[in-house]
Amino acid sequence: MGGHGRRRAGPGEEFWQYRPAQPGDAARMIDWRRSARSDAQFIRDREAQAAQTVCLWVDDAASMRFSGAPDRPEKTDRARLLALALAVLMIRAGERVGLTDPAAPPRPGKAQLMRLAGALAGPGAAADYGVPVADGLPARARALFVSDFLGDPAPVAAALGAAADRGVTGVLLQVLDPVEEAFPFDGRTIFESMAGSLRHETRAAADLRDRYRDRLAQRRAHLAGLARAAGWQFSTHHTGQSAQSALLWLYAALERAR
Repeated sequence: MGGHGRRRAGPGEEFWQYRPAQPGDAARMIDWRRSARSDAQFIRDREAQAAQTVCLWVDDAASMRFSGAPDRPEKTDRARLLALALAVLMIRAGERVGLTDPAAPPRPGKAQLMRLAGALAGPGAAADYGVPVADGLPARARALFVSDFLGDPAPVAAALGAAADRGVTGVLLQVLDPVEEAFPFDGRTIFESMAGSLRHETRAAADLRDRYRDRLAQRRAHLAGLARAAGWQFSTHHTGQSAQSALLWLYAALERAR
């Protein structure tokens, strides 16, 4: 049924309240310890639990196919791995998991994992940067958006606004390669986007380092502000770091988002 309380009495495992016994209550439901302190008999109610809905959006644009070293995964591989691993944990807990795309609605059960794996393993988009999809977000669900968020932030703000209007809370996870964070370039360098639509050549790449890092910090602060305004959480993960630590943080963050 899922492990999330509904803040009302019903089938569950967590204690909710004591209430006086009524005609029709089975004797096994009476809490004799509590009843012994008075002349009445009391029932120990438990808090109702129900499955929650979790929707995933994983950026499949060309920029996510970047890797700064042969021994590091592409950003898209790490993003898909984290999303699918999170889906495994959620479905094992009895939750309904799906994609924000209406074509893959949230469902429970192990069979849904195969559907999600097939959808996430599909071919990437041709565009340089991805745009979050919020059309399939059910009301009061939770969501995870995974991307490098290096494109235009306006669609991200629009998606978060649409999610907030539906009472959806969630997490923005920015996935970057360590090279994109450190900017270790020097001398003559040609920068070209993964899809080839953007190109910039410089003879002194080191002169751009401080300005680049400032712009990246501004972008991160802007994303964190958008998430905070929508009641979401924001974090950055690097492909050189452990995927396990990021997965544990995501699971805990979505628990806090409910």
